[in-house]
Amino acid sequence: MRIHDRATIREMLVTASYALAGLAAIVVVTLVARIFGRAAIGDISTEAVLPFLGFGLFHMMPVLLSLAMFMGIFLTLNRYWRDSEMVVWLSSGLSHMGWLRPVLLFALPICLLIALFSMVLLPWAAQKRVAYESYLSNRDDSSNLSPGLFVEAANGKKVYFVETSDNLDNRVRNIFIRSEQHGRTGIVVAREGKHVTMENGDPFLVLENGHRYEGTPGTPDYRVIEFERYAFRLEPSTAKPRSDKARERSTLTLLSHPTPDNQAEWSWRLGYPISALILALLAIPLSFVNPRAGRSLNILFAVLIYAIYNNLIGLSEGWIVHESLTAVRGMLYIHGSMAGLLLVLFWFRMRGPRKWRWRR
Repeated sequence: MRIHDRATIREMLVTASYALAGLAAIVVVTLVARIFGRAAIGDISTEAVLPFLGFGLFHMMPVLLSLAMFMGIFLTLNRYWRDSEMVVWLSSGLSHMGWLRPVLLFALPICLLIALFSMVLLPWAAQKRVAYESYLSNRDDSSNLSPGLFVEAANGKKVYFVETSDNLDNRVRNIFIRSEQHGRTGIVVAREGKHVTMENGDPFLVLENGHRYEGTPGTPDYRVIEFERYAFRLEPSTAKPRSDKARERSTLTLLSHPTPDNQAEWSWRLGYPISALILALLAIPLSFVNPRAGRSLNILFAVLIYAIYNNLIGLSEGWIVHESLTAVRGMLYIHGSMAGLLLVLFWFRMRGPRKWRWRR
């Protein structure tokens, strides 16, 4: 490996690592805000926050790797132009096409990693997420009780609240339960309680030293019951029907059953590594900086191309689902157009500046 190849790859790797760390931090902050919001309203339990955070970050890895690689190549070569290092390399006999070697040596392993994520690991993670969601939905109400939160159950017909909880002896304190049955509303408050499993396996919450208020809303027909022990049965959650979406199927299953949904999914998965490689090569001509012009123009142009490319990939998935395009034709249109733009930019950069003269 030549000297300029090693130096360029080393700087690309460092720049891409910083970019990946920054992008991952942004994604994590966004996911944390979204998932903690769901946990605050009782949509998910507190113990499911970290697994859902991991699933969300894992799902974004192909995009993060592709964008970090593009930024590493673009910013490195852009710095070469700004600091006039590129002029030195070109004056010493290195052509524009000579930068393909270090860029490909740096980009190809990352593209293979992106292909591994999109083709194998993402479907596996989607299956694990569905299985975990099914596990959460099949648990009884006691598993969803979180201290300090109002938790709904039975489609909103029951509401639980406990102030504190002790996992060692399965005891809870300061309990509030609201339930609806046969058109009557019942409210139970108690100082203490504990989780008990009966001999037949039914879970109960045995409350101690409390009151029960029962009646019909809007009428004075209420009665108050004071109790020392009150057993409240905890209903198991209704299992949600498990979906069979294309993103949960393996790539071999998608190829063996060429439905529109499956074709759109495998074209979307294959589009990740292809677009990452094309963007890596596009960073070479896009990194050019004219010292006499503004330095931010090429950055805006690079961001615009990246955004348009990714949006077109998403739009093509919808076109394939609605059978407006076939998967092969959609990939040829999108990736072929960007490959054509790549050739045009390389031709324009190798052609160099030309002086146009007006003729009479």
